[in-house]
Parts: sequence; C-alpha cells; structure tokens
Amino acid sequence: MRLREEMEHYRNVLIVRLKGELDHHTADGLKQRLEDALLRGRATHVVLNLSELAFMDSSGLGVILGRYKTVTARGGKLIICGVNPAVRRLFELSGLLKIVALYENEHEALGSLEVVS
Repeated sequence: MRLREEMEHYRNVLIVRLKGELDHHTADGLKQRLEDALLRGRATHVVLNLSELAFMDSSGLGVILGRYKTVTARGGKLIICGVNPAVRRLFELSGLLKIVALYENEHEALGSLEVVS
C-alpha cells in the first residue's frame, strides 16, 4: 500500500492527513513534501492526523521527529491525532509521546492550539 497525504492550511496551522503506510519506501517523499509546505506557508504549528494511517515503521518516526525539531525551532507545536493502537504502541516505545502531544481527533488537536472557531 502506498502513502497519500492531504495538506491544508488553517489559520497558522498546517494540517496533514496521512492515509496508507508510512515506511522506508514512503518516508523520504513525505519528508520533502512537508518541508516544502512548511517553507511555502505561514504555518507556525503542524497537526498530523493519522486516523487513516494503517502502518508506520521507524522511518516514519524519523520524519515526525525531524518535523518536530523544525516546528519547535520556529516556536510552534507539532501535535498528533487519530492514532491507531499499533502506531500508538510504536510512539510509546520510542518515547515520542514524552515530547509530542497526542489527541483523539483533529478537532481536539486544533482546540489545543486555540485556533478552532
């Protein structure tokens, strides 16, 4: 299965919805597209909606951690939402949840940034 992403700018947030598999085959492409979107847009924060992500490996963790560093260096936050149990377990084992906030859904994630109208 391949990876598809949908990116949307909402106020000062880049919302990224991932569908499919984020692994060593798809990680580099996603990394580049995220970097391009962050450079082009005026987003301070990033919300990663993983509700339709079926699988992720350590390459995906690397993409997320790299974007976390980029966003926080700019004074923003990277927030994850909609994680399935297998991906959540990967986050727990990696320690990522100690630095990145996790919410049930996109609405809650945006609400945490106080950008929901």
